Amino acid sequence: MIVVKVGGGEGIEIDPLLDDVAHLMQQGTPVVLVHGGSHETNEVARQLGHPPKFVTSPSGRTSRYTDRRTLEIFTMVYRGRINSSIVERLQARNVNAIGLSGADGRLLEGRRKSTIRSVEGGKTLLLRDDHTGTVDSVNTELLTMLLGAGYVPVVTPPAISEEGVLINVDGDRAAAAIATALHADALALLSNVPGLLRDVDDPTSLITHIDADDPSEAESAAQGRMRAKIDGAVRAVQGGVRQVAIATANQHQPLRAALAGAGTLVHRRTTAVKEESSA
Repeated sequence: MIVVKVGGGEGIEIDPLLDDVAHLMQQGTPVVLVHGGSHETNEVARQLGHPPKFVTSPSGRTSRYTDRRTLEIFTMVYRGRINSSIVERLQARNVNAIGLSGADGRLLEGRRKSTIRSVEGGKTLLLRDDHTGTVDSVNTELLTMLLGAGYVPVVTPPAISEEGVLINVDGDRAAAAIATALHADALALLSNVPGLLRDVDDPTSLITHIDADDPSEAESAAQGRMRAKIDGAVRAVQGGVRQVAIATANQHQPLRAALAGAGTLVHRRTTAVKEESSA
């Protein structure tokens, strides 16, 4: 069973990935597809007169500041337009897909952050009225039931808090939580970059392997949104997922290519050595 997350950055071609999902389903490999939608959400938010706001934590991680109006726009785009579009395209490929937000059936449940810290102008500020959070539990019973019936779950944030409030959660970490909870064979995190680069301006500086037991080099190289991908990837491997691939969605057969090594592979180095020795 494979979990794949495709990002929502600018310029991502999703149809080749959906072709891959259809192929794997025909081969009898269950797939859970998680998606983002950041670029389109930003565009719609601007059109509606509520432009996006991003905050940087003291640790250097950048995230969307999600007040209630932003959450409404976010949900409208992610759950409404993008999720429905992906389901439609999979159905056209004879894949019986079903769209779900993390709130449906409490698929993704977590804690809403009461405040977030933001560094602005060299000062650390506390921001309230933010609807972001973290995924603490996955409704595996729901996913297992759907997978067992031959459906492809197409999952998107938001998640639901313990109090029943919608929360914006990071898609990469949500996909990692799903892969871990389902004991997936592999997790692929696809976006508009080829993987983790030592130099973001040099596509030839790709880091091809990361040891999940010693990710310090990767964590130092990661910038911006890549930090969440590395964090989610490492957690997934440490949680029992054998392999995580971080790669571009804009390549031929992107899912199969990523799992074959066309990007950055995250695994336990000791496990990889044992597999090579026994081969």
